[in-house]
Amino acid sequence: MYGPKPATYNGWVTDLFLPAETVLHHEIEVKRSRFLAEISRVSTPEEARLAIDCRKDEMPDARHHCTAFAVSVLDSSPLLHSSDDGEPSGTAGRPMLEVLRGVPLLDTVAIVTRYFGGTLLGTGGLVRAYSDAVKECLEGALLLERHIVPVWETVLPHADGGRYLSELAGSGFTAEPEYEAEGVRARISTARGAELADLLARLSSGKASVEQIGRATIETPWGTITGGNAVRRDGNTART
Repeated sequence: MYGPKPATYNGWVTDLFLPAETVLHHEIEVKRSRFLAEISRVSTPEEARLAIDCRKDEMPDARHHCTAFAVSVLDSSPLLHSSDDGEPSGTAGRPMLEVLRGVPLLDTVAIVTRYFGGTLLGTGGLVRAYSDAVKECLEGALLLERHIVPVWETVLPHADGGRYLSELAGSGFTAEPEYEAEGVRARISTARGAELADLLARLSSGKASVEQIGRATIETPWGTITGGNAVRRDGNTART
């Protein structure tokens, strides 16, 4: 394993994510070869490939643009891809991918552009250089964890809508209100469905109810990459 120790929670490996629109850059030099890493958050394989194409367009004189990406697929295994782009097989893309999945990161693309310095690094040297470029690029990165939660809907009376929304916010619920003729239609994404129903019933003397209408994906802070390891916000280093 070339990358950080996998993040775990209660013994289960936890997939993690960079914040939306994250783009990280880092450069290392090994025997006069320059390795320029770019790591960014993506949502689809198409976005990952677009980032790779843009990098190639920006640096057309580079000898290699080695890549790796891992993209989540709802209710299925993630899509994983790596490319050595002309480097000896297995010396670039795969070690880069192992760093990403060692966190483990999803919805992330890593690109390492190499400018050859005139000295051959050998198989082991290339593996270390490409994996180190990605690992060092990730140092200090913020990490999020993803939850798929039910979406609840309720209709609040106009006269009391503002008060109800304030009470919901004070209890840790984030509502998305829409003001309609019949009242304030609010959607709340939360795993605390029973608590939400109890709160609305109490506020409305039993008149307001909630109905589950679907699912939503939310992301919340998990921690950072520190010293090459995924570290939770409580300061505990992730353990294998």
